[in-house]
Formats: sequence, structure tokens, C-alpha cells
Amino acid sequence: MATTFDRATLDTGTLDIRPLTPALGAEIHGVDLGGHDVARRIPEIRAALLKHGVIFFREQELSQEQHIAFARHFGELEIHPATPKDQPNPEVLHIAHGPNSRGQENNWHSDVTWRERPSLGSILLAREVPECGGDTLFANMHLAYERLSEQMQRFCEGLTAVHDIARVFARRLGKRPEELHDQYPPVRHPVIRTHPETGERAVYVNNGFTSHIEGLSKDESDWLLDHLYKTAWDVEIQCRFRWQAGSVAFWDNRVCQHLAVSDYFPARRVMERVTIAGDRPYFEP
Repeated sequence: MATTFDRATLDTGTLDIRPLTPALGAEIHGVDLGGHDVARRIPEIRAALLKHGVIFFREQELSQEQHIAFARHFGELEIHPATPKDQPNPEVLHIAHGPNSRGQENNWHSDVTWRERPSLGSILLAREVPECGGDTLFANMHLAYERLSEQMQRFCEGLTAVHDIARVFARRLGKRPEELHDQYPPVRHPVIRTHPETGERAVYVNNGFTSHIEGLSKDESDWLLDHLYKTAWDVEIQCRFRWQAGSVAFWDNRVCQHLAVSDYFPARRVMERVTIAGDRPYFEP
């Protein structure tokens, strides 16, 4: 039996929390993420993250060093292979699009599921945003699981999927898949994962990095993956965030998928992301 998780037991203290939708997402006001006293608010912020899946902060004037310091409160940080090797603060992934670069993150995905231990969460800071457009959508993949039929839930719980970095980054990094696989070989994760802190189950395949489901024919795997990918499309399990310069989004990669809307070309959108390392996904019967 899956663990029943009661969000009412989470202690968010005195945080000023304003939910975006019943499904997920909340803005938190009155917290300076670069402030000297932010450390004392970390337990409350972590509780808010578990409660809402993705949390947002406005008007944050963070240096890269402050951004990194805030993220370190939640665990070890990752360095993405797309980060230039000579870049100061390699923990910061620079994501910029404009007249010469159309946004490419406009598909539903969870970050770095091609890692053996995918990320716990990502913290994204907006440096420059278009006048309008460039929103990010988030989907609660626990609710996606809950909306599957009981028979489909049971079937998927016994399956394993393969995740492959080369599906996205071979072209973006100008490398052959074999080159990337030398350092990041394809990995196997359960199609339905158990959240290590809440015990909730979530759909854990995504259109970006999942290549196939083991033990099924290609046609069967393609059909089932397409069906599961589309569970994120349900507007009743989503929230949508409109960015301003200085806005921060912090999402739980273990339960959320996201999509960056690429509707702002040729305007500029410049973001910086710091990613917190996570644990090996598992399914607990």
C-alpha cells in the first residue's frame, strides 16, 4: 500500500504563502533568499516545497554566490555538462535565448533524469525576461499517477524505463551519443517512483530523456510512453508562472515536470539555474 501523506502536518511556520492552484505551486512573500538570516527559514521553506511541489519568490537581488549558498542549504549541488569548463561558479547553468537562439525547453520534462541519481530540485533565477511570454508551466506528477486507472497504475508499477542524456544533449553539445555515454551511460529508473520524503507515487518518465520501457516491444513502449507523457498535459494538475526579473522558482524534480513556453522569440530571456543533487529513484510496493 502507498503511504498516505498528510500535508497538514508540514510546519511552514510563519511563511507568507499564497497558493497558485489547488494542485501545486505557491508564492512565498517576505523572504530575502540572500539575507543573513535565511538559514533559520530553511526548514519552513523545505516544508513549503514538499507541500506545494514548486515555490516562487519575487524581487530577489541575488548574486551567483548567494544563489549557490541558498541552494546548498538543501544538499550537494550538481555541475551540468553543458556548463563551460572555465566558467566561474560552475554550479550555475546559464540559460539564455534571444534573436539568435530560440528557446528549446518547451517540452514536459524533469531535469537530469539521465543521471543515476537525478536531482532533488532546481532553483531558477530570472535575470532578464521578455515584456510578455516565456512563462513556465509545472505539472504535479503524483496527481498524474492518481488519475490513472487502478489497472494502469498496477501495470506501470512493475515497469522500468531507460533515460538517455544523448536524446537532448548530443545535438546541443555537438557530440556523438557514444561520447556522452562514456561519461553518462543510459540509466534505468522505475516508471512509477516513490517520493523519498512523502511516500507518494509519481509518474517518472518524460518526453525529453526517456528512450523506452524495458520488456515491451517498441510499439508497446512507444504507445505507453506517449500515454504517460500526456498525463502532464492535464490543466487541472498544473500551475503557470509569469516571470519578472528577480523572480525565483524552486521545484521538486521528484514530483514535478515543467515546460518553458518558447513564445517570446526574438525577445531575450536569460535565466540561471542551480540544481540540487538527489537520490536514486525507487518504487516501494
